[in-house]
Amino acid sequence: MKLYGYADEGFPTEEIVPTVLTEITLCAKPEELREVAGFLVSCAEEMERMGTTYDHVHLSDRLKQFRSSPQFVVAALPEE
Repeated sequence: MKLYGYADEGFPTEEIVPTVLTEITLCAKPEELREVAGFLVSCAEEMERMGTTYDHVHLSDRLKQFRSSPQFVVAALPEE
C-alpha cells in the first residue's frame, strides 16, 4: 500500500502534483468511519472482480454525504 496526498495551496487543479505521504489522519465521527469502511470493502470487491481494468473510485461519487468533504480516492496499486 502507498499513500498519496495533495496539499491545498491554492494552485489550479492541473498544477497540483501528488506527494507520497508517511501518515494520514482521518478525523471523523463513528458513523462516518463505518460508511468509509463499507466503501473500502466494496472497493476491494470491485477491484478483485475487475482485475487489471480497475482504475480508481471517489468516495464522494459513491456516498453523496461526502460530496463536500476532501477527496478520498481508492486506486489500484500499479504492478511493480
